[in-house]
Amino acid sequence: MAADRLTIVLADDQELVRAGFRVILESEPGLHVVGEAADGAAAVDAVVRLRPDVVCLDVQMPGVDGLEAARRIAALDDPPAVLVLTTFDHDDALFQALEAGASGFLLKNASPERLIDAVRTVAAGDALLAPDVTRRVISRATGASTAAPVQAAHEPVGSRAAAILEVGLTERETEVLRLLARGLSNAEIARELWVGEATVKTHVSNVLQKTGRRDRIQAVVWAFEHGVAG
Repeated sequence: MAADRLTIVLADDQELVRAGFRVILESEPGLHVVGEAADGAAAVDAVVRLRPDVVCLDVQMPGVDGLEAARRIAALDDPPAVLVLTTFDHDDALFQALEAGASGFLLKNASPERLIDAVRTVAAGDALLAPDVTRRVISRATGASTAAPVQAAHEPVGSRAAAILEVGLTERETEVLRLLARGLSNAEIARELWVGEATVKTHVSNVLQKTGRRDRIQAVVWAFEHGVAG
């Protein structure tokens, strides 16, 4: 991805929706919609052919839906970031999207500014981990009710220390993981810790490797499960 050029593929079965998203995204300097698709199979083909930085996928499309398309895209070599867009604020769609390899999940009634920010966020390698979404992901992953507080964060200090020691997290990596669990982006963590974003990315990569997790969301789940997020 060039610093001044971010390429996007839009996949939605409604042409008017795609046209609206295109107008919004291309109003922002540096954002370029390079392809469109009306179903999941065409979206995967467009990604293979155009190699975009980000693909925006609708969940409900004819034939291959957005969730299956996300799985196929995630299995590609050097896949783009996947931003799932939907009209439904349903937990099942959210969790299925994340499990399929999506980096973000956004409702279609979000503001144009939020859409632009979401595309830039996932393109930068960050996940959309808004605090309310994070809580729902953690609650589902730990088997807790979404209305109840997550109890894993209140495990004894000894349990937390044992978990940290077992995977070999450094003090700074543990601090970065706790900030991830608060829903902070790389840029926000960098400001919080007074370090560069490149340093944060290195710490996040180390956390993922040491905890054996695929992405930031799974790492946050691990943090709550082992009481490290508190």
